[in-house]
Amino acid sequence: MNSNNRDISILLVDDDEINNFISIKLIKKALLSTEIVACLNGKFAIEQLIEMQKKGLDKLPDYILLDINMPIMNGWEFLDEYLRLNIDPLGKTKIFIISSSVFSNDINKARSYPLVKSFISKPLSVEKIREMFEIANQA
Repeated sequence: MNSNNRDISILLVDDDEINNFISIKLIKKALLSTEIVACLNGKFAIEQLIEMQKKGLDKLPDYILLDINMPIMNGWEFLDEYLRLNIDPLGKTKIFIISSSVFSNDINKARSYPLVKSFISKPLSVEKIREMFEIANQA
């Protein structure tokens, strides 16, 4: 539980609704107090983040779990837009790429973004989620 006793907020960006349903169940199992918003593509996620930012930087999510391959705006385009719009000037949000891609160029590209904390391969599991939040809390 984090010190100020508020829920951990997570923005899940993935175009696969079944995957999102499973991911949300797993996250809620791994971490007790979470508030999760799911977006089906990067463009919608950017719009959500802009709305959150308007309400105050403290309204931005603690974590963004980002898929790479999505229609309309993929994960890379999302990251570029997120940086371009300076959505999180204080670096509050920790971003994880969550992808079924096993291509080393995707993994290396993810590492080339300083704001991406880690690359997690799908499918998610309670163990992977707990590990991810341990990585995040060390940063």
